[in-house]
Amino acid sequence: MTQFLPPNLLALFAARDPIPYLPPAAKLPHEKKQKGYDGVGAFLNVFEHPSETPPPTRVETREERMERRRRERAEQTAYKLEQEIALWDPAANARATTDPFKTLFVARINYDTSESKLRREFEGYGPIKKIYMIFNKDNDKPRGYAFIEYEHERDMHSAYKHADGKKIDGKRVLVDVERARTVKGWLPRRLGGGLGGTRRGGADVNIKHSGREDNERERERYRLEQHRAPERRRRTRSRSRRRSTSRSRRRDRERDRTKDKDDDKDKEDRRRRRSRSRSDRRRNRDSGANANAGAAREGREDRKRPRRDRERDRDRKEPKIKPEEVKVKAEPMDDYPEFSIPPMDVQIKQEPRDDDHKYHPDNNGDHYDY
Repeated sequence: MTQFLPPNLLALFAARDPIPYLPPAAKLPHEKKQKGYDGVGAFLNVFEHPSETPPPTRVETREERMERRRRERAEQTAYKLEQEIALWDPAANARATTDPFKTLFVARINYDTSESKLRREFEGYGPIKKIYMIFNKDNDKPRGYAFIEYEHERDMHSAYKHADGKKIDGKRVLVDVERARTVKGWLPRRLGGGLGGTRRGGADVNIKHSGREDNERERERYRLEQHRAPERRRRTRSRSRRRSTSRSRRRDRERDRTKDKDDDKDKEDRRRRRSRSRSDRRRNRDSGANANAGAAREGREDRKRPRRDRERDRDRKEPKIKPEEVKVKAEPMDDYPEFSIPPMDVQIKQEPRDDDHKYHPDNNGDHYDY
């Protein structure tokens, strides 16, 4: 049927021309000629002579680099510390207190404690002349220690003796004398001096006591307490365990005793009800008997009842009251004043009553006599 199509449509179904052959641009891998690997002999003239080779450069490891930086920082810190020690002069401080022998050093203060609170706490030992609280120069935050100057030296000694370990705003303060201007060669803690030992290391090395030189007994006691703390905790734990065991046994015994009492009480109540029912039946049965026999029977029944019930019934009976025991309350005397009404010259008109003239023979009730 396609032969009947027009030429323009037959051209759409015509076959294309074949692809022309072109030779490859390069040889295929299997057609190439491979050259073997050569040694380094051809390049020996490029290398330098072994005698002219410098020694290898040693590279610093990470641990060595950290140790070197730590050593450099320690050297810089020691150098700055030496300079500060050389320039440090406590007597040249313009803001210091006037008399160092009247000045009290207070450390370990709560950062929220104000100067007025510090004054109220330490004024109990004597009048205060000046309080100098130390602040950080960079951010104006408190450093946690202050100097208090008293007006009398005896007040400072009293505060030194009694105020050490006093709790202010939840922290126990450390109290000491001012040693910068009173002790020769004294250095503060920031320059490597001081008496505190809370920055030495762990909890087993740090010292929590006040740090005074005359507190050797307190230091020894603190060491003994730290050494005996585990044993004391163990003893307390075992004692509390024994106490809890004994308490539980005591509670069990009391519970058993209470249970036995309740059982006995229930038995007594059942026996009492049984006896009452028997007495009622016996009383109904013998209702026709004479009164003497009934009274004797009741007496026997009362004797059979427990003593506690008999006493309770006896208390319930109303006691007999004798006539001479009855006391009549006397009426109180009238304390009203007596009034005397003077006679009046006024004539009072009286109305007659019907009853007065009802049976009068002279009149029939038509008129009245006045």
